[in-house]
Amino acid sequence: MDLKSKVIVITGASRGLGAAMAEQLAAKKCQLALIDLDEDSLQTTKAACLAAGAERVEVYSANVAKEGDVIETMQKVAADFGALHGLINNAGITRDGLTLKYKDGELVSEMALDQWQAVIDVNLTGVFLCGREAAKQMIALGCQGCIINISSISRHGNMGQANYSATKAGVQALAVVWAKEFARYGIRAASIAPGFIATEMVMSMKPEAREKIAATIPARRLGDPDEIAKTVEFIFENDYFSGRCIDVDGALRL
Repeated sequence: MDLKSKVIVITGASRGLGAAMAEQLAAKKCQLALIDLDEDSLQTTKAACLAAGAERVEVYSANVAKEGDVIETMQKVAADFGALHGLINNAGITRDGLTLKYKDGELVSEMALDQWQAVIDVNLTGVFLCGREAAKQMIALGCQGCIINISSISRHGNMGQANYSATKAGVQALAVVWAKEFARYGIRAASIAPGFIATEMVMSMKPEAREKIAATIPARRLGDPDEIAKTVEFIFENDYFSGRCIDVDGALRL
């Protein structure tokens, strides 16, 4: 897919990986529809994308975990741009904690149902809703393209992240399913599983904590958000890539 002038939707676009992916695509002269709940930061990302060369950028405030929000937003994007060629399902949250924690034979804590459900709602249900509604608009508009789900190295199972790991395994599986179901409409689907990336959240950790993480990575460093963004560009531009997950983790596998 030639990215020039193509309409790409990015969820969780206000900062971190979402903003980096938006700016990478902006340099390819895309038209971008940026979705997040942080409207102020969305405006910052929009300005950066326009400066980077985006043909057009519009922002939308929506909660991806709410079906009504997603349906309305994807309809607005289709009406505003008259086309939709791609979606990056990037929005996600964490609510970490051990499933069960015992000390001296006594239960100290457990992962509460609301900790589990909050992550499922955003990271898995949100991806399903956005993918379904984006594909619906792509088909209605006769636009071929690609859906990319942002998974994680945690999809292999990471201690203290039962909820997050389950969602990231789920969105990788969804990409496989969609690749098979949507191929007849000229729509590809794929996923990317980042390792430890130097986003704002990670860089806000204490230096010694970051160094400890980096020491476990064979590449001996954290990944750069731009390295994930370049992977997104590769998938969009390679029309034979579909149904697969790319791990971008410096050779670390949990």
